[in-house]
Amino acid sequence: MCFCKYMQPFDPGVKFVLLMHPKEAKHQRTGTGRMAHVGILNSEIIVGIDFTQNKRVCQLLADPQYFPVLMYPGDDAWNAKKEGLKAEIGNKKLLVFIIDSTWFCSKKMIRLSTNIMSLPKISFYGKYESIFTFKREPQPEYISTIESCYYLIKELQEVEIVDKAINPDCLMTAFKAMIKLQLQMENDRIDGKLPNSHATDSKYTTKKEIPKFLDE
Repeated sequence: MCFCKYMQPFDPGVKFVLLMHPKEAKHQRTGTGRMAHVGILNSEIIVGIDFTQNKRVCQLLADPQYFPVLMYPGDDAWNAKKEGLKAEIGNKKLLVFIIDSTWFCSKKMIRLSTNIMSLPKISFYGKYESIFTFKREPQPEYISTIESCYYLIKELQEVEIVDKAINPDCLMTAFKAMIKLQLQMENDRIDGKLPNSHATDSKYTTKKEIPKFLDE
């Protein structure tokens, strides 16, 4: 499946680096991290588990043009409403590392990658719930990689760290298209139009409602 037709790649003036677990890289060809990478110019995907000795990560951390942060929640995390963020960044470019993995696998990545975990943290001030309706998250407020990028960009626009003229909506447009297609394919499988692809598929026989998003 290709969702590139929904993308209008844009440069937010922030460098996003997606630290992707090898399992995510191998099995999720249309995962939301890859989709975000397609939409955000100058973004990078770096595959690994322990990034303390990763050559590219170390290069980025040592580059004086960047102000590196890790997207990670916490009381000490920066957000767009916390006074002083823009001054703290100064004339540097914001460099945002995002862990792109399942919640289970990300714990090991965080534990091993001490260089990343020692960075200042950045998060949201808003409360968001994922629209990833066909995938169950551990908590409602746990959102996907592409949603994380989108909401962070939107909040940074409010304090002019990202140009307000930038339009990141293609990220959510592609994401919504993926959700609707996945659910339609599941319904087609239940209707017998497609074969079962997993051993447990036969257990799931309830058709899914295809969402009608408010902006459509």
